[in-house]
Amino acid sequence: MTIVGNFIGGKTSLSASNETIPIYDPATGQPVRELTQSTSDEVAHAIAVAHEAFDSWSRTSPLRRARILFNFKALMEEHRDELAALIVSEHGKVWSDALGELTRGLEVVEFACGIPHLIKGENSADVGTGVDSYSLMQPLGVVAGITPFNFPAMVPLWMFPIALACGNTFVLKPPALDPSAAVRMAELLTEAGLPDGVFNVIHSSNDNAEQLYKDPRVQAVSFVGSSGVAEHIYTTASAHGKRVQAFGAAKNHAIVMPDADLDATVNAIMGGAFGSAGERCMALPVVVAVGDDTADKLIAALTPLVKALRVGPGIHKGKDENEMGPVVSAAHQKKVLGYIDKGEAEGAKLVVDGRGIQVEGHPEGYYVGGTLFDNVTTDMVIWREEIFGPVLSIVRAPDYKTALDLVNSHEFGNGSAIFTSNGHTGRDFVREVQAGMVGVNVPVPVPMAFHSFGGWKRSVFGALNVHGPDGVRFYTRMKTATVRWPSGQKTVSEFSMPTLG
Repeated sequence: MTIVGNFIGGKTSLSASNETIPIYDPATGQPVRELTQSTSDEVAHAIAVAHEAFDSWSRTSPLRRARILFNFKALMEEHRDELAALIVSEHGKVWSDALGELTRGLEVVEFACGIPHLIKGENSADVGTGVDSYSLMQPLGVVAGITPFNFPAMVPLWMFPIALACGNTFVLKPPALDPSAAVRMAELLTEAGLPDGVFNVIHSSNDNAEQLYKDPRVQAVSFVGSSGVAEHIYTTASAHGKRVQAFGAAKNHAIVMPDADLDATVNAIMGGAFGSAGERCMALPVVVAVGDDTADKLIAALTPLVKALRVGPGIHKGKDENEMGPVVSAAHQKKVLGYIDKGEAEGAKLVVDGRGIQVEGHPEGYYVGGTLFDNVTTDMVIWREEIFGPVLSIVRAPDYKTALDLVNSHEFGNGSAIFTSNGHTGRDFVREVQAGMVGVNVPVPVPMAFHSFGGWKRSVFGALNVHGPDGVRFYTRMKTATVRWPSGQKTVSEFSMPTLG
């Protein structure tokens, strides 16, 4: 069986530990590859290689760095189907969703190709007599990325194209559940002309990976995962003097007003709630219906659609494509099913039950059917906690103000949406909702690459968001120069605060 190795110094290699763990195809429940498990010394070696490569790479002109990313983009497009197949085989999402993930990731590469403009700094002539001032945006050094299973290509692409374009070197720890896409992208970067050691991929236990946010050679770390781990990495890495952007859990809500276009809203909710089997930090697991009449209409429209969801392997394409694949692992399947049990036990009305689904020919696959709850309340676990599965909860609210207060009361604030035909309501929602990304009649309001992605409250730890302008700020440090050139006059010592005038 193929062993997925590390990628260090421009070469693929296996750990000297000879330890591996299986990688499963969620659609079948069968192992498809094995993953090398690196020692603590090997993680340190990956950091050392990146550290050694930094001096030369940071001195490479931004234009040359951008040209390598141009080449990388072309290679990613050439190998799009290959990468999508790796994602589907290890994550389980459907084919078009895997292609969509790659497209959104490539948009960040396209943004990063404009790095000569993005880091050119500012200039002020004659801030004083014969004195000019200008700023430089310089790279940090070695930076690390720790990424989640739900987007094995897109989330790393949120990070490393901008980091590399800014002149940093990178060490990536991808998820153990679906690591192959990350390694393949590393190979494509080398083929694109990236010097050895500038981008490295290491697979290890979480304990050994702690070096990525503790080692003094690492200047910054980007993380996406659960809020508990995000907070731990944020506090630990910050205590070790590093920049941190750490993105955690989400429980995104959508308010549906009585004046919303019902058909369009229902279609949007279906995609937001059940796309990628709900395994998105920008999924839409909670709908707050304003008024019982609105809720009743939503339930009536959603019920047959949820029951009719085509669930099966993600590899099918075109007219044979399923709408929803399996969840990522047996453990996660058990967790999601446990939440459905809990919701039923707590008194929520189980309208559509996704437990016990059978997919023909794949009895051991990690499938959970589309699930719909009504009459969910804020004292229930299924409202409070991130399920990360194909479970949609309907909460009822008597009016807009109550609905908004309910949304804002949640500890997470990644994204939120409203469905309405009223411009005043939509505008008020955008202003007042406590979430980092907001949709108006848009169920999954993920910003484009030239804007920044990030939530509020316990969905994020750190001051700067990912990609867009914040991404450039995160992976550079500002230096401001104030310059005077001798012109024959004698400069005298000044012991008071210089005013330059």
